Amino acid sequence: MNKLLLKDELSANSYPGRGIVIGRTKDGLKAVTAYFIMGRSVNSRNRIFVKEGEGIRTEAYDPSKLVDPSLIIYAPVRVLRDNTIVTNGDQTDTVYELMNEGKTFEQALRAREFEPDEPNYTPRISGILTIKDGSYSYQMSILKSNNGDPSCCNRYTFSYDNPICGEGHFIHTYKSDGNPLPSFEGEPKMVEIDGNIDDFADMLWNSLNEDNKVSLFVRYIDIATGEYETRIINKNN
Repeated sequence: MNKLLLKDELSANSYPGRGIVIGRTKDGLKAVTAYFIMGRSVNSRNRIFVKEGEGIRTEAYDPSKLVDPSLIIYAPVRVLRDNTIVTNGDQTDTVYELMNEGKTFEQALRAREFEPDEPNYTPRISGILTIKDGSYSYQMSILKSNNGDPSCCNRYTFSYDNPICGEGHFIHTYKSDGNPLPSFEGEPKMVEIDGNIDDFADMLWNSLNEDNKVSLFVRYIDIATGEYETRIINKNN
């Protein structure tokens, strides 16, 4: 698999939907994660990221324009002890709660499937970063319909132990724009991780389609100490 440039991947796709990036800085010292949301409808675009505890949640920018909160208002990021959970829906809470009961990341997601938004059946994409005693690993998951057939849920989990410096993986909900929206295909894309948190956040935000981008979250976590820096960018300010 060739290592791709996130800038090229994002700028060439007007609607990847929601996306998760997880990786490691070139110096090996920081774990990296990013999550972005995009929208085509007024309801989807009417959102911002706000901090909540050690994570974030989505919130209506203009509450008077909120139509259906069921699939757009959720906590994309939560922290459970040594684990940072990042997802594109309320499965963040499922993973948090079931892992707190002793289940694994993969076992927790067995309780969920793709979103019920016919005809798109948007995939549920999820990631988890585990940092403990100076070691770092991460997993990514996608739950999707079987080529648009909702009678079958296809489940894929990808695990990355001792991630390579300057390397990460990128997964997003849609292959491209369309009606219905075509689901992401294949394993997470191997991408380059470069720059400090501000450079990385600016690159991601500036590469997303100007009309469709809504919000971006980026976090760099010190692997030795667990301390982290966070950046949030909202189109609606």
